[in-house]
Amino acid sequence: MKEVLIITSYFPPETGAASNRMFHLAEGLQKEKIDISVITPLPNYPTGKIFKEYKGKFKCTTIENNITIHRLWLYASNSSNKFLRLFAMFSYSFSLIWFFIWNKIPQTVIVQSPPLLVAFTNMFFLRSKNRKLILNVSDLWPIAGLELGALKKSFTYKVLEKIERFNYKKADLVLGQSEEITTHIKSLFPNKETYLYRNYPNFEVPKLGSTTSSEGNIKMVYAGLLGIAQGIYKLCEQLDYSNLEFHIYGRGAEQTKIETFISNHPELPIIYHGEVSRKELHKELLKYDLTIIPLLNRIYGSVPSKIFEYARLGLPMLYFGGGEGEDIIKIHQLGWIAEAGNYEALNLRISTIKKLNLNLELKEKIQKTALKEFNFDRQLSNLKSIL
Repeated sequence: MKEVLIITSYFPPETGAASNRMFHLAEGLQKEKIDISVITPLPNYPTGKIFKEYKGKFKCTTIENNITIHRLWLYASNSSNKFLRLFAMFSYSFSLIWFFIWNKIPQTVIVQSPPLLVAFTNMFFLRSKNRKLILNVSDLWPIAGLELGALKKSFTYKVLEKIERFNYKKADLVLGQSEEITTHIKSLFPNKETYLYRNYPNFEVPKLGSTTSSEGNIKMVYAGLLGIAQGIYKLCEQLDYSNLEFHIYGRGAEQTKIETFISNHPELPIIYHGEVSRKELHKELLKYDLTIIPLLNRIYGSVPSKIFEYARLGLPMLYFGGGEGEDIIKIHQLGWIAEAGNYEALNLRISTIKKLNLNLELKEKIQKTALKEFNFDRQLSNLKSIL
């Protein structure tokens, strides 16, 4: 049986898009009769603290759903201090090197990037003529860091660019989650083999019913990370609530600010529901008319995986993030778009959406499109053929 090792910085029981993506990849390949093992840190995301059941452990190896999972020690931190975040990445890299020294590594390895430094550790220490290294790129760093304002064009940025290019150069195959990513890599290494591997979800499709009323205000929902990049706090400030209720699920860096804003503005129809499990969230989302997918700034190469997940749920979308995501929404008629960062245009767009049109017929059409166009099993089968 073919063996494949997946090395990732995020994996369940951690939550979030990156964790779900890598879990579905591992689970899908295992069902394709491939012997899968995973290396990942001790669970710590997004709190920046090792989960209670893993505290005090240096390494934990378990077998879950026929997948061997090696969880390695790291210095966990989600601090805004760049040096602490850097030390956290280095600590995981050190654990990886130690693991490589004492353990046999399969001939095929899939490495998740970012984080760039962790990916570099893998590409550097595992490079060999006999081993096939596959780099799974979900975001373009350091470009994304520059666009988010987390990085400036400095000596550090140039070092990260060199690391990025080294990772691409040493990869035998690069998986990109967007066409912008594969285009960028081809611009640097024209002969590099790339494959567009979208973040399609893999969960049971719910049966849609008339769970929302055609009367009253539009019930719009956001679910996900409450981080700086998503800009949910600013969204709370800028939305026109004359025909709108805004419901929020999740947690993150802006959570306290959002809760304080809601408390200080009881007259606004904003409801914060906290964080719920992914399975429970899918049930909750069926109650809403519309979801919004925002990015504070357009990030080159990024396509939010929420697009594919919400389409499978049959949930109409309002996309407010620019880039390739806009094209996907328009081409597949999944909802509406508003110019990224333009809140006047966003409110104008919302004013044109009629609750009567956010009906069961539209939701069933979106779900049908998802099942046809965003097929996880078909994409995975194609990937298996090139591993």
